[in-house]
Amino acid sequence: MSPSRIPPTTTLDAQATAALLPWKELADEIADLLLQPQAVQVPARIVMPMAAGGCLFCMPATDGRVTMTKLISLTPGNAGTPRPTIQGDVVVFDVATGERRLILDGPTVTARRTAAVSLLAAQRLAPDPEGALLIIGAGVQGLAHLEAFAQGLGVREVQVASRSEASAQALVTRARDMGLQARFAPDAQAAARQCPLIVTCTPARAVVLHEAPRADTFLSAVGAFTPQMVELAPDLCRAMLRDGRVVVDTEEALHEAGDLLQAGIDVAALPTLAQVVREAWPRAHTPVLFKSCGWGGWDLAATRLALRQAALPAIHQPD
Repeated sequence: MSPSRIPPTTTLDAQATAALLPWKELADEIADLLLQPQAVQVPARIVMPMAAGGCLFCMPATDGRVTMTKLISLTPGNAGTPRPTIQGDVVVFDVATGERRLILDGPTVTARRTAAVSLLAAQRLAPDPEGALLIIGAGVQGLAHLEAFAQGLGVREVQVASRSEASAQALVTRARDMGLQARFAPDAQAAARQCPLIVTCTPARAVVLHEAPRADTFLSAVGAFTPQMVELAPDLCRAMLRDGRVVVDTEEALHEAGDLLQAGIDVAALPTLAQVVREAWPRAHTPVLFKSCGWGGWDLAATRLALRQAALPAIHQPD
């Protein structure tokens, strides 16, 4: 094949990637993927430790029509510097020809699919899905969950807690620019008494929430994705299991859900989001803890949606 006939690869930056992944549609795509378990193949992700606490993640997945892999680095030492802590790409391949067809911005896909998974769980399980929202952690995931819950659930009132008041105030300003009622929460535990919706999306170096005091609490914990990481006190996790429901994003949480593992909870016995979707669970009337650790299938769902939204020429199908 001459160079002039080689199909070009479309490479998208963060803004263009985000434009292809609207919140409601992304949550719906994730639900659709969970309804197709036989078609989806997601090998265990590779996590390679790097210097100074960093990691390199490789996460491939396919549904027989779309094949992709996400390759990203996590560098905690970049926090507070101009360099992002998460960098990388999602690369999409033609399953029949092996040609690289699309490159999406990896951190944007990660942020949006993670928040969309929380959104889907809240849509299906939250006792009060339109109540006030408390966000603990004002970084990239804090912003993503703010947008997802505002656009996907219709949340209108938000409180933001963070170790950095400046970061929290910046997210409060963003929420107000979106037309929401928003304020800084200097005491996360006190704010939890006022907000039925809670998202913890911190670096997960220490416990940030000790109890979920409301009977209508929906808590999505996304910051801790290794056995050593933690955001929630063990007593909180055990209380949620005793008095309500604890749901994990996938079976992979067995090896990754630091909050639950440190609480001594049998993670293998917990229901997954796939069960909630496939069995059409009724909305909960008791507290719900949703533990999210991440999965390559979420990136595959985002990739499928991005391909449709971008209206790229059809990917060949295998014979």
